[in-house]
Amino acid sequence: QVQLVESGGGSVQAGGSLRLSCQVFGYAYSEYSMGWFRQAPGKEREGVAGIDSGGVTRYADSVKGRFTISKDNAKNTLYLQMNSLKPEDTAMYYCALSYRWYLLLGDDDEYNYWGQGTQVTVSS
Repeated sequence: QVQLVESGGGSVQAGGSLRLSCQVFGYAYSEYSMGWFRQAPGKEREGVAGIDSGGVTRYADSVKGRFTISKDNAKNTLYLQMNSLKPEDTAMYYCALSYRWYLLLGDDDEYNYWGQGTQVTVSS
């Protein structure tokens, strides 16, 4: 049973930082890609950042220069370092895993497993 367990969300003031973590349990293969997505109330879920099996990354324009995606293969853990947070970053954040090891930041339906979500709230 594959599980993705997120942590690290919370409430911060604008300009602050948070680091999200997503630990992968039960996935038997060494090559896969992962991504971070977010969904604000009343809006569609959007891709924020993605990383392929080789460590190549891609970001949404709205977070470039502020967010950094990374992974620790030894710990089976994905991270999202979020700096210079803005109120518009407020959303539920989800991590996702795809069998497609080459995927940088795909559509929702290209990911096979999802975490339960962690809330990020940025106040002005």
